[in-house]
Amino acid sequence: MSDTIKLAIDGPHATITLNNPAKHNRLGPAELTRFKAGLDEVDANQDVRLLVITGAGDRTFCAGFDIGSIADRPDASGTGFESLVDRVEAMRMPTLAALNGGVFGGASDLALACDFRLGVRGMRLFVPPARLGLHYYPNGLRRFVERLGPGTAKRMFLLAEEFTDEELLRVGYLDWLVAPAELAARREEIAQQALSLAPLPLAGMKRAINQIARGALDEKLTKDAIAACFRSEDLKEGLAAYGEKRQPKFRGR
Repeated sequence: MSDTIKLAIDGPHATITLNNPAKHNRLGPAELTRFKAGLDEVDANQDVRLLVITGAGDRTFCAGFDIGSIADRPDASGTGFESLVDRVEAMRMPTLAALNGGVFGGASDLALACDFRLGVRGMRLFVPPARLGLHYYPNGLRRFVERLGPGTAKRMFLLAEEFTDEELLRVGYLDWLVAPAELAARREEIAQQALSLAPLPLAGMKRAINQIARGALDEKLTKDAIAACFRSEDLKEGLAAYGEKRQPKFRGR
């Protein structure tokens, strides 16, 4: 794709790596375009059943949108950052943010839009729009309130408070916290757990959970997904594997 945004697809496992550690993996307009193209490629590949988003280097996952580009944009929606993060949230397969270091600015929402977050000890997070005179975009605020609650969201946005690794785990921003040397192994364990499950119900339940979180469950769509799973070859395989005491081989059909 590019030197600063790398996409790797290995069978059912896709990885997007933010690859500009010298600039803390920040995302400018060109990176946003390449990132979105990578998401489109992953989503179009029906063999892909898990997406991992991570950063290069050992200091920073991502410093968010390139602040130097903001002066050229009339408003936050003009940067394209919000639409990128919304796209990540809407991916059909489970998504894991493997946070190899600090998370700053809009990157905090990029990680929050993923289904799971694995962090490393020593990382920190802060969201600085109020320090710069900026108002955060609406869908980002929604995600913080939905997932972390208004109290934590207010600490992050109205005080621009810096959160340590243990505090991020305590408030529920992180699902897991490991030593940096253990990141790759733990990431692989989580990936294999997700890949062992049937992709059709995962996609339907992910969509339903996100809709329920924002009070907008589409019951018809959910019931249609349930019916599709009952008709699927994967259900037959899962039941057969259960009876034969073996691991199922799901194909997403």
